[in-house]
Amino acid sequence: MSTIASPIAGAAPPAADTQSTRLQQMLHAPLLPTLFRLATPNILGLFAMTLVIGYDGYILGRLGANALAGVALVLPLSMLMLQMSAGGFGGAATAAVARALGAGHTAVASRLAQHALFTALVGGLLFTLAQFGFGRVIYAAMGGQGEALRDAMAYANVIFGGAVIVWSTNVLAAIVRGSGNMLLPSLSLVGMACVHLMLCPLLVFGWGPFAGLGAAGAAASTLTANALSGIVMAAYLLRPAGAVNLRRVPWRLDTALLHTILRVGVPGSLSPVISNASIAVCTALVGSFGTAALAGYGVAARLEYILVPIAFGFGTALTAMVATNMGAGQAERALRVAWVGSGLVGLITGTIGLVAAVAPALWMNLFTADPAVRSFGALYLNIVGGSYGLFGLGLALFFASQGAGRMFWPLAASTARLVVVAGAGWACVHLMQASATTFFAVVAASFAVYAMTLAAAIALGGWRR
Repeated sequence: MSTIASPIAGAAPPAADTQSTRLQQMLHAPLLPTLFRLATPNILGLFAMTLVIGYDGYILGRLGANALAGVALVLPLSMLMLQMSAGGFGGAATAAVARALGAGHTAVASRLAQHALFTALVGGLLFTLAQFGFGRVIYAAMGGQGEALRDAMAYANVIFGGAVIVWSTNVLAAIVRGSGNMLLPSLSLVGMACVHLMLCPLLVFGWGPFAGLGAAGAAASTLTANALSGIVMAAYLLRPAGAVNLRRVPWRLDTALLHTILRVGVPGSLSPVISNASIAVCTALVGSFGTAALAGYGVAARLEYILVPIAFGFGTALTAMVATNMGAGQAERALRVAWVGSGLVGLITGTIGLVAAVAPALWMNLFTADPAVRSFGALYLNIVGGSYGLFGLGLALFFASQGAGRMFWPLAASTARLVVVAGAGWACVHLMQASATTFFAVVAASFAVYAMTLAAAIALGGWRR
């Protein structure tokens, strides 16, 4: 396996002792202890993200079913932005920086970090333009109408208006993880959660003479917390002693380095685009059953967005470990890392899914007292919850594939999932006029197709050139 060739003349300064220790552990230490050591800080951040996701649902639930339904319309696109910035291009930044450091090219790692930030700026601006150009059309096509559509637009105009903040913060955190430091981004997530927990209800409901912003207040709180976190990440990467330093090398675009980010970031972002297209299609099909059904599905499916941070917690460690070993020419160890880590994620998410399937009220009752909304959401979890282990397995293998720089099969697996949901799901609802139970069985099958396609491809040599 070839390593990254440095386009910068001259030897890079040696990394600090802490960075050297992290690198040697990823290359040579026992797999499970190393994986847990890297993932543990991420899991801390994961709990913070889980709290925020659940807390938003709780706060918005106090506004009523229309607010829940409206934000359910925006949720696929807002999560798409998160997945593209933190998982797609963020994962590409982590992988590129880690591979460069694994190959011993610290100056290249700093240049790659600069190029990753450039892609964050462009990505954020594209999301802002898409919202103000096509937002209302998209949410209406997904079934939004009346007060639900109004709340959807209020929330989306704020969160996508500040898309550059979200993108920059997530890519900065990804660069820090690529250097082997998993603790700082995780502590930053905890800080973001604390800010959001205090600020969100004030902005949503108001305080004193301030009347509150309604659903838009939750989005404003999210942007504020992200901005503070981004400042912390930027300050860390501007330190002179850092292994990755944004000031150490000149700021100028280099097509070869930009290609290094884009060749993983673009397909890595297309995969969640397709995955969220699956969610958007599913949301649109559920909307045919009515507003209560849409609200119930929005609450139940929110649990899936908690599974994503679980996969992210281990997945970023997988990306860094796989990329570092690939950069050092240790492809077999990188493959072992992928299987061990993905198995752990599948076990954790599968356990959560089984609990939700057996006792859906534990989740649904947190967000709404409406019996119709509770009933529909419980039916979804009864059927789909059992497939969450496969969903987690597929997500973890996606992160591992980013580290390997092999993104064809994750893209193919996401496409297969979309085909199942859009094709079979549309036939169930519009041709067969089947019940929601049948449609939800199709959703569960799509998770299985996603995971097994990617797992089979890797097992059969999909990472080989």
